[in-house]
Amino acid sequence: MSMRRREFLKAVAGAVVTAGTGRAAQTRPAAPPHLKGYEALFDQQPRKASVEWFKTARFGLFMHYGVYSLLGRGEWVMQVEKIPVAEYTRLKDRFTAARFDADAITDLALAAGMKYVNITSRHHDSFCLFRTNETDFNSVASPAKRDLVGELADACRRKGLGLFLYYSYALDWRHPYFYPPEAGWKAARPAYKTPEPAYLWRKDEDFKHYIRFVHAQLRELLTQYGPLAGLWLDPIRGYYARPDLFPIGETYALIRSLQPSCLISFKQGANGDEDFIAPERKADADVGGSEAARRAREGNKGKPIEICNTLQPHAWGYDRRDDGKHKTADDVMAMLAEAKARNANLLLNTGPLGDGSIYADDARTLREVGRRLRGESRAR
Repeated sequence: MSMRRREFLKAVAGAVVTAGTGRAAQTRPAAPPHLKGYEALFDQQPRKASVEWFKTARFGLFMHYGVYSLLGRGEWVMQVEKIPVAEYTRLKDRFTAARFDADAITDLALAAGMKYVNITSRHHDSFCLFRTNETDFNSVASPAKRDLVGELADACRRKGLGLFLYYSYALDWRHPYFYPPEAGWKAARPAYKTPEPAYLWRKDEDFKHYIRFVHAQLRELLTQYGPLAGLWLDPIRGYYARPDLFPIGETYALIRSLQPSCLISFKQGANGDEDFIAPERKADADVGGSEAARRAREGNKGKPIEICNTLQPHAWGYDRRDDGKHKTADDVMAMLAEAKARNANLLLNTGPLGDGSIYADDARTLREVGRRLRGESRAR
């Protein structure tokens, strides 16, 4: 067990012996650094403290990073280009993350006036940026030999930033037992011309293997990295297509049992028990007319809103075809103004390059946005 995990478990559940009695008395965990100013509320109602903090946070940094970044054609490249599982898996052998610098990333977020960071711990291609016992398709088992989530968690904690972890809950193009297109959603698998030998789904009951995998990984994320600001689940259409397959209540209960203050979002909502909604690009983004979508909208009325958008024209993972076309500081200020008018947060994405470095134009834009938010003039 790592020192970080030991310290976290001690903080969350540590019992101390009451002097002179020999009886165990339960200690309350201390509020995490990003909840500075909310300690009293956290002591009584940790989840409410997180919600109240989130409503004032207003601006966060999103990062889509993984082996797809090496190709520079966006985060959906495996699906769009129908890359076979075995061929795509070999990208791990090229993943070094040589210029992924958690300190530089968090310094950039602070310079931009951001209060939290969100990174793709596992995207739809199933590559993991964290230490996991559930698959060797991860950054620790790659040439990088690094737990990038762990590095970012340490940097965020030291600097008082909240850390959210994106997790692809309702879509996986690699796991043998995720449901196929014919069972629900056409994007569930790439449209291969011949059957993919890695896919083993035969019936609905097979999906339990995928859920076991997901719950095991969520447990890892919630016990290895200290207190998280939240878990950010995706994509909602994979859930709406087959809500009967996902034990969403059980998933949320697992998260809250391990970290009561950890916020949960699942885009516009799955069962209405989310802590905030996170639509793409605009506050009133359409998520379809399914019964599950209707219930989610009803259950989440009045909850905080976080609009997520990206500095590239459309893609979230790095796409070199968009070089020179990224959004400017003027564009970002307009997005911030729109979010403020909707009483919403803005979660602004950058897609790091294959080596993990931040695209230079995005870094300049974010620093300029921070200067404007602080009322500073550009250095001459």
